[in-house]
Amino acid sequence: MKLFAMGQGIAVAVLALAAFAAPASAMAQQGDTVLKAADTTKLLPASVFFRGQSATTQLRNSGGVKFADGFYVLATLVDTSGYSTELQSTYQAYFITEVPIKIGGQSLPAGAYGVGFLAGDKFVVQDVGAHTVLTVNSTSDTKLKRPVPLQVVADAAGGFRLYALRSYVNFSR
Repeated sequence: MKLFAMGQGIAVAVLALAAFAAPASAMAQQGDTVLKAADTTKLLPASVFFRGQSATTQLRNSGGVKFADGFYVLATLVDTSGYSTELQSTYQAYFITEVPIKIGGQSLPAGAYGVGFLAGDKFVVQDVGAHTVLTVNSTSDTKLKRPVPLQVVADAAGGFRLYALRSYVNFSR
């Protein structure tokens, strides 16, 4: 009888541990994941189309987010050397979102875009024909210890930041 009670106690303990551990792993799977360049190289193309030309992507300078439901937001710098100086000033990165998001508080539908950080703390989003879709204010992060050409990081407010060196914009679903 004691052996049976001890076996029952162990079974209850194992079930309790399993029940306690399951939500933790499910929560980890349900959370959004910030992607580094190594994660995005399998997802992003080697070149992209924008304003009548094909531009090579700089996959080493890319990042993104995989949302809990499996949808992505991805960004990569592009080589714009074949574009006019005017277009180069506004088109620095290719930006793909599979879901509607908010950038700087403005709504952006799912799609593929050209984006750029402009002088005067502005961030512009253009469709593939180089027509401006939205412009928002960007912020300079003077406390950023190691600025890199492009990165995505989680934001303390629950969203994300798209950085180009020290300049960034916030985005969220």
